[in-house]
Amino acid sequence: MMMTLLTMNLILLTLMKNKKVITVSLIILMMKTISLTTNKFFNSISMFMGMDNWSQLLMILTIMISTMMVSTMKKKQETLIFMNLLMLMLLMMMFMSMKMIWFYMMFEMSLIPMMIMIMGWGYQPERMMAGMYLLFYTMTASLPLLLTILHLYKQMNTDMFSMKYEHITSNMLNMSISMAFLVKMPMFMLHFWLPKAHVQAPIFGSMILAGILLKIGGLGLMRFSTVLENSFLSMSTVWYTLAILGSIIISMICMMQGDIKSMIAYSSITHMSMCLMSILTLTKTGFTGGLMMMISHGLCSSGMFFLSNMNYERTMSRSMYINKGMMHFMPSNSMMWFMFSCLNMGCPPSINFFSEITIMMSMMSFWKTSYMFIMIISFIVSYYSFFMFSYSQHGQFSSNYAFSNANIKEYNLMNFHLWPLILSTFMMEMY
Repeated sequence: MMMTLLTMNLILLTLMKNKKVITVSLIILMMKTISLTTNKFFNSISMFMGMDNWSQLLMILTIMISTMMVSTMKKKQETLIFMNLLMLMLLMMMFMSMKMIWFYMMFEMSLIPMMIMIMGWGYQPERMMAGMYLLFYTMTASLPLLLTILHLYKQMNTDMFSMKYEHITSNMLNMSISMAFLVKMPMFMLHFWLPKAHVQAPIFGSMILAGILLKIGGLGLMRFSTVLENSFLSMSTVWYTLAILGSIIISMICMMQGDIKSMIAYSSITHMSMCLMSILTLTKTGFTGGLMMMISHGLCSSGMFFLSNMNYERTMSRSMYINKGMMHFMPSNSMMWFMFSCLNMGCPPSINFFSEITIMMSMMSFWKTSYMFIMIISFIVSYYSFFMFSYSQHGQFSSNYAFSNANIKEYNLMNFHLWPLILSTFMMEMY
């Protein structure tokens, strides 16, 4: 019954046009979702929709990011509000799906509003190419997933996530399933669409892409690895190795970026590679660490994109060579840059810190020597986060007498990103 109410609420929201009414309605919807009691298995089950601990947290994150996304709009734009709420509805239904084919349909359909946002409201002409990259990478990689789901249905006569397919072990089956989600996370060598999509997307597109859409890959891997455990165990070492190497290489690429938005986009790949390493251990600790990393990265990365957009709106450039000395230009904003840079490198007391500790524990249980690699990754992440803060905030601004301030709405949005990351450490039992 609760699932039906949530779905109906979302359908009604897509028909509204008043931005304030939508924001209030989304906050009420989030309070409803938080109030639902869940356990480690699906409950509140209808014929094909249910909710467990993983999906509840990701649904709360989705509503938070969507609410903040509506608030970033400068004026009332009915088409954009409709696209945002359509994507919210598709994602919520995907998180609540208990059938593989329904999961796949919502997984694919959520691409359409994202692509329209990039192509319709992007900044440069290159947005057309970025939209094509996003579409073809995801569509090509996820077609084998559809064939695999149909094969599993033929073998077992069901496609429910609550079933176990333990006798099915095949490396080809694992590759067919994993590729769709590894492109979405994305993993190193399958990541080329992400920096293009982030750089060309408008601020609300970047927020929803970093905050929610990258998490679909992690959730998909967690869902399918629980029902096809033997298949995932046989191939996890291969993906684990690629994730470690990719995380180190992408961290080094981050240090060469001259575009702030591009640097944050590459930083997303590093953090999601750490999340992937954690999930591939196929342990309870690994899944917990991966889920914590998804939630923390969703809020932290979305907040950093919002901060970079504040600079872009005032200097009309994303270049780090022009966005220097911002402490003199926007002194009120410098503290937020410092906080989000610290959160990005996993400083306590934040959920980012606890997620990295949990990931480190799960990695060492999978392969003891991996602590050396996680230390290298953590060091480089800290290095480029500190570099981004110091390079953008210190130095001389182009005009000695320029001065700008953030408005109340921007401060509220930054605080809505910041405080859940810190206060959620008091409720660790929800993970």
